Amino acid sequence: MEFHWYSVVVPLFVFIFFLHNCLFTTFNNTNKKLPPSPRKLPIIGNLHQLGLHPHRSLHELSKRYGAVMLLHLGSKPVLVASSVDVVRDILKTHDLVWSTRPKSSIVDGLLYGSKGVAFSNYSEYWRQIRSVMVLQLLSNKRVQSYRHVREEEISNMIDKIRQQCDSVIDLRDVLSRMANNIISRVTIGRTYNEGETGIAVKALLQELLALLGTFNIGEYIPWLKWVNKTNGLDNRVKKVAKDLDAFLDSVIEEHVIRNNKGEYSTAGEAKDFVDVLLEIQNGNETGFPLQRDSLKAILLDSFIAGVDSIYTTLEWIMIELLRNPRAMEKLQNEVRGLAQGKAEITEDDLGNMQYLKAVIKETLRLNPPFPIPVPRESMEDVKLLDYDIPAKTQVLINVWAIGRDPLSWDDPEEYRPERFLNSDIDFRGLNFELIPFGAGRRGCPGIPFASVIIELALARLVHKFNFALPQGMKKEDLDMSECTGISIRRKLPLLAVATPCGISFNFL
Repeated sequence: MEFHWYSVVVPLFVFIFFLHNCLFTTFNNTNKKLPPSPRKLPIIGNLHQLGLHPHRSLHELSKRYGAVMLLHLGSKPVLVASSVDVVRDILKTHDLVWSTRPKSSIVDGLLYGSKGVAFSNYSEYWRQIRSVMVLQLLSNKRVQSYRHVREEEISNMIDKIRQQCDSVIDLRDVLSRMANNIISRVTIGRTYNEGETGIAVKALLQELLALLGTFNIGEYIPWLKWVNKTNGLDNRVKKVAKDLDAFLDSVIEEHVIRNNKGEYSTAGEAKDFVDVLLEIQNGNETGFPLQRDSLKAILLDSFIAGVDSIYTTLEWIMIELLRNPRAMEKLQNEVRGLAQGKAEITEDDLGNMQYLKAVIKETLRLNPPFPIPVPRESMEDVKLLDYDIPAKTQVLINVWAIGRDPLSWDDPEEYRPERFLNSDIDFRGLNFELIPFGAGRRGCPGIPFASVIIELALARLVHKFNFALPQGMKKEDLDMSECTGISIRRKLPLLAVATPCGISFNFL
């Protein structure tokens, strides 16, 4: 019988790694109470149990192993939190301990060594750039200064829909263009999807999001890092990073040249993010030296967090309203009634639209755009509830599962905005039952900016139009399959027919 060397070496190789994994695991079980864990396989641990949609797979596992469970993804210990009590302990009681990010070679390659607010390690540097973001770019005064941009671009969206009335409209395309235009005007002072150059930039940003949502096997099984070279992932990261860097450099140089010519801004025009950041860089008013790479990373953070969360949330809202006609009717009645015959709804009208706010909350409960936010990592040993959690443990917070927890919500699978009408629960990070944009130190600082866009866009959509599914399509026919990636939306874009609303409707 012919002898093949690999018939001995390969099993031996696997056995050595299995032995190493058992004897030198990060977790030393002696005298420590660890959370329950599913059974793991050699080398890969529990990686095979993540599935295509981890928020769903982990939700099913949590039903068996509990709201706090420990997985081993390759060589990395990963905690999964799926209940309000566990998340409150992480994001409030021990928020500082869990305030850093695990290292990611993909993020480092795309975002200037993770120099933005979202992915940077917890450090003095992170505190400084977050302060810049909160106080200089996303303060209430600054957000208000962009009001004309929001209202103008939402009006442009309404006009675009009006031109396509009574025909099938790709609502995802319409909503994403609106969100892109607002964020790009606020961030860089102009829309980037104008002409051929703009198309390239839009594709680049889509590729950036796709790469950020790509599973990197080398992060969890270090000896498999070579896979990224053979499958082309490393080259994709380098190309996107290079092209985005060239684009951002050109944008910054445009601003520098314009400002040097004294064309800083026109009367009444708000400064865009680039101008504000250049002012900080030149004047150094914060006492923090803002390097160009940091400036560019902050700009990319704005696109990543802003565009995707806004249009994905709006699309989910429209999907749920089309699936729940009674909720659509109640929302239209409220908005049209409060409008009192006005030609245009403005941001001043939004404060009284309680059902509209309830619709947004209920949609975010069932369909958070980021069902599992960016992982955190413990900086020291910590006691979580009754469990001992060692330092360097990653944590995944399953926001999607928390929104469906029957201990927190009555009839959690039902779409019922009314549950929020007499409730103080909000999504701004203080109520752990509803944290689609995170909470604590690492919570999203752009919630006020995004929420006013979502509210105004939704109010104007239902004020101006009646929406229906394409002819012959029933709500039961909507394919609710989800895509994969860093954010989750329906796999297929939402197609609908819009008709101008009539003057007769029933007030609440």
